[in-house]
Amino acid sequence: MFRTRIKICGVTRVEDALCAAQAGADAIGLVFYGASPRVVTLDQAVAISNVLPLFMSTVALFVNASPSEVDHVIGRLRPSLLQFHGDEDASYCVQFGVPFLKAIRVGSGMTAIDLLEYAEKFHEARALLLDTLSPNVYGGSGESFDWKIIPDTLRRHIVLSGGLQPDNVADAIRMIGPWAVDVSSGVEIQKGPKGIKDHAKIKKFIEEVRNADAG
Repeated sequence: MFRTRIKICGVTRVEDALCAAQAGADAIGLVFYGASPRVVTLDQAVAISNVLPLFMSTVALFVNASPSEVDHVIGRLRPSLLQFHGDEDASYCVQFGVPFLKAIRVGSGMTAIDLLEYAEKFHEARALLLDTLSPNVYGGSGESFDWKIIPDTLRRHIVLSGGLQPDNVADAIRMIGPWAVDVSSGVEIQKGPKGIKDHAKIKKFIEEVRNADAG
């Protein structure tokens, strides 16, 4: 049976990382983008990473960062993957010698052909992470896009993001069958500070993913 991988992104606290690990997440995302409300310092990121169990992945997320900033994070954190969520081109992404995800912000006018062109352009990426285009926001908007535009040939090569939450993730998996799903705002405390995760929502999200995998 295929198992959809799960990434809990925008983690800012050790206790939230531990909850994600214990509930069965495959990866956490740590944001190194100063304009994000979910940004972490390198010291915070190292402390969070140090509590993760063996074989759980750490993903370091950047938005149009300088190469020296990325290198500095790599040197201390040793992330499993890099995630580039800005306007980075393919040559920028490959220069660090670390496996990476390339986020594509999907707008209302985007087509399946556009996504296939991105897949060709970033063919060295481990996967494309498809998120929702929201003006002036690089991820974590809580909005979804039209999943139907994702070509069949790409579905096992994407990380689906944007507007996912416990109530809709099973439908998304049954419709698209992505390699992985990524959630941030969808598992946060309602009306609380962004970046503070709701442990019950994390557990419910992962439960719904497994229910969808089981058919």
